[in-house]
Amino acid sequence: MKHAIKVIAFDADDTLWSNEPFFQEVERKYTDLLSEYGSTEEISAELFKTEMGNLECLGYGAKAFTISMVETALRVSGQKISAEKIQQIILLGKSLLQMPIELLPSVEETLKALKEQGDYRLVVATKGDLLDQERKLQRSGLMPYFDHIEIMSDKTEKEYTRLLQVLQVAPEEFLMIGNSLKSDIKPVLAIGGYGVYIPFEVMWQHEVVDTFNHPRLKQMKNPMELLGWL
Repeated sequence: MKHAIKVIAFDADDTLWSNEPFFQEVERKYTDLLSEYGSTEEISAELFKTEMGNLECLGYGAKAFTISMVETALRVSGQKISAEKIQQIILLGKSLLQMPIELLPSVEETLKALKEQGDYRLVVATKGDLLDQERKLQRSGLMPYFDHIEIMSDKTEKEYTRLLQVLQVAPEEFLMIGNSLKSDIKPVLAIGGYGVYIPFEVMWQHEVVDTFNHPRLKQMKNPMELLGWL
């Protein structure tokens, strides 16, 4: 039962702070830039296809997204896109590395309350580019609340099992909180842990899955609900 929980792990992007809206705004500007080569929908579809093809070698994050944007631009333009536009695409990608950190409602209040209780170890478990995620955490001001930071190349059952070994806790002692059922929740439930799903206003296409019920899964509207549930 949930009273056995000793470690509470939080996803970062779109769980602690807003992230996907910035990517969507960059993609909107990108499709505008490439409008002579196709409609918004066509360019977005080509970009997503490139991203999926690059996941295994590039992983997640702003840098992988930038490379995929450049690769897609070259493909849809038949290698005819100008150097000037390639430079603009690179600048769009780099802007994601400087995006403001906007904490989501009640995140810091919840972390502060949990830290003061002292009943749980608090962990960040996120995926993406190591340097970028580290910098976002530092800029967020949330680092003092966490006992451990784990930045994964991907979120799989194998990676979560390895994290539990590092933390020296059993699956039934681990709770994962996130906005993605696919990567934050399902792998944790599969290895015997608990999950709290807090939907975000927008979701990257790759992370979209149907909602489902599970005895160790709880859906909440905001992190503050966690305090009463625990």
